[in-house]
Amino acid sequence: MRAGLIQTSASENLQENLKRTASLLKEAAEQGAELVCLQECFNTWFFAQRINPDDQALAEPLDGPSITHIRDAAARHKLHVIAPFYEKAMSGELYNAAVLIDDSGNILGNYRKHHLPMSSHFNEKFYFRPGNIGFPVFETAMGKIGIMICYDRHFPEAARMLGLAGAEYIFVPTATTKRGFSRSVWETELKAHAIANGYYVAGVNRVGTELESEYYGASVFVDPIGEVIAQAGDKETVLVVDLPHERIDEVRRIWPFLRDRRPDAYGEIIAP
Repeated sequence: MRAGLIQTSASENLQENLKRTASLLKEAAEQGAELVCLQECFNTWFFAQRINPDDQALAEPLDGPSITHIRDAAARHKLHVIAPFYEKAMSGELYNAAVLIDDSGNILGNYRKHHLPMSSHFNEKFYFRPGNIGFPVFETAMGKIGIMICYDRHFPEAARMLGLAGAEYIFVPTATTKRGFSRSVWETELKAHAIANGYYVAGVNRVGTELESEYYGASVFVDPIGEVIAQAGDKETVLVVDLPHERIDEVRRIWPFLRDRRPDAYGEIIAP
């Protein structure tokens, strides 16, 4: 697979964000990307920094203008696209979600973020309902794709669920700021998931400043033994790399962790 990550900033102007994203998708396609992952809530500024009921109006259905725009771009550039957005399932039922679109513009499925932080600048429990459609793995011609969204990456259970479901390439769209411990553990966590499960992990972050939050970028591709393949800095970047499937088989032969698991011994891990 030749995959891309689009690391950019966002404004409060939806049309401006969509236009910019379409331009960057075109750039990724010109670099030969087959699948591109956008950042968390790609079409908006990250509104969950504050509590404002009016911002719930940013949520859109799957057939809303933002996903329709990306479906058109995916078909035009022959790209698979992971498009994270604020999903409106129905009035009052809102999710932090990501939709996988194929290179004909068809929706293959979506994922809804399970783990929702609540702190001074991450008020996600106010805006989103916890994910309720499991940890799907999507079959594509390039391989089996799994998704975690931002805060999900702090939970090894989520990464393991995807591994057990056969995922080979994990994409982690985020909106991660310089505040707190995040920058210190960004690569470490993603590397750990890759090693423990023998798959590729790609984390994509945004850049720039929104309200009181500054985003550090550092989008990264990690291979199945935890080695960094490529990494962006703190500026807008289209990062495109090759992720050869045979590397997964090679690593899993040497480190057969999925073979040697002892699920019979792990009962307490799912106890309340």
